[in-house]
Amino acid sequence: MPLWPVYTGTNAPHDGVTELPPPPPWRAFDGGPVLPAPDPAADAAAVSPDRLHRAETYQATEQTVQLVNAALYLRRPLLVTGPPGTGKSSLAYAVARELRLGPVLRWNVTSRSTLHDGLYQYDPLSRLYAARQQAGRDTGAGESPDGSGIEHHLRLGPLGTALLPYARPRALLIDEIDKSDLDLPNDLLNVLEEGQYEIPELVRASRLTPDGIAEVLVDGADERAPVAHGRVRCRAFPFVVLTSNGEREFPPAFLRRCVTLRLRRPDDRHLAGIVRAHLGEPDAYAQSLIERFLTRAGAGDLATDQLLNAIYLARSSGLDTDSLDRLAEQLMPYLGQTAPSDVF
Repeated sequence: MPLWPVYTGTNAPHDGVTELPPPPPWRAFDGGPVLPAPDPAADAAAVSPDRLHRAETYQATEQTVQLVNAALYLRRPLLVTGPPGTGKSSLAYAVARELRLGPVLRWNVTSRSTLHDGLYQYDPLSRLYAARQQAGRDTGAGESPDGSGIEHHLRLGPLGTALLPYARPRALLIDEIDKSDLDLPNDLLNVLEEGQYEIPELVRASRLTPDGIAEVLVDGADERAPVAHGRVRCRAFPFVVLTSNGEREFPPAFLRRCVTLRLRRPDDRHLAGIVRAHLGEPDAYAQSLIERFLTRAGAGDLATDQLLNAIYLARSSGLDTDSLDRLAEQLMPYLGQTAPSDVF
C-alpha cells in the first residue's frame, strides 16, 4: 500500500518520498539522463541559520500536511497564500528537510521578474570576449568562436535547475508570486504543466557537437549537469511552493493547475506550539503575551515573529514587568497602516 502521509510534519528526516506511488498518467515524466539526488548534508551548508532553524521547528497544521501530500502525490505546484508571518516560505524548507530533498532552490520574484530569469541566465558578452581571446591565441583547442563553448557562459536558474531529471524531487520556492508582472503566472503555465523547457542557445550550438551534450552550471552550486540538445525535461516533478500574500488574484487557468493552501492566523494552541518549538515551554508571562497577541491580531496584521521576539526578550533581558510590557508594545506594532489603534 502507498504511504500516506509521505510528509508527516513531525520534522524527523526520512526517505518516504521514495515510496510515493506512480504519478497520475497525465503527470508522468521521463526525462534523462537521470541525475543523482543532491546530498542532504549539503542542505545545512546552503541554508542560512535562520532558515535552518525554521525548517527544524516548523509547526504544520493538519490541513497543511494533507495538502502538501496532495501536491506530492499529484505532482502539482502548491500555492500557499496567507498573511505575512504565517510561515509560507518556511514550509518549503520544512518539507525539503523532512523528505531529504536537498537544498531548496529559491526564486525571489519581483515586478521585473520574467520566466527567462527563472529558467536560465546567458551572458553573450562574456562569450564574445572569450571567443576573441581564443582567436588571438589560435591554439586550435578549448573555447571555440563558433559557439560550441556556449555552456561556459550559461547557468540554469532555480526553476530551470528544479526541472532537471533528478532521481527524486527537488524543492523549489517561488516566493511572493503576487508581486510579479501580470504575465508571469500565465508564462509559468506551460513549463509547470509540461515539466520541460528549451534553451535556444544550446539547441543551436548542439548541432555543432557530436553528441549534442552540454555541461551547464546549475543554480546555487558550482556543479554542472548534462543537457542534451538544449532540452531539459524532469523525471521526478519538483515540489514547488509558490507563496502569495493575497495582494492580487490569479488567472483561473493558473489556479486549476495548483493545489491551494490558505494559511490562517494560528490559534492559541498552535501559537503555544510554535513558541514551544522555538523557545521551550511558555511560562506565565509568555502565555500572557500569547493572549495579548491573539486579542490584538483581531484588529490588524501581526506576524508570529513579533511575538517570538517579545517572548525571547522577556526571558533574556531581565527587565521588570512594566518595562517588558512597554517593550512588547513597541515590538508588536500592526504591520498595516490602517489598524485602528496600537494600544497594547
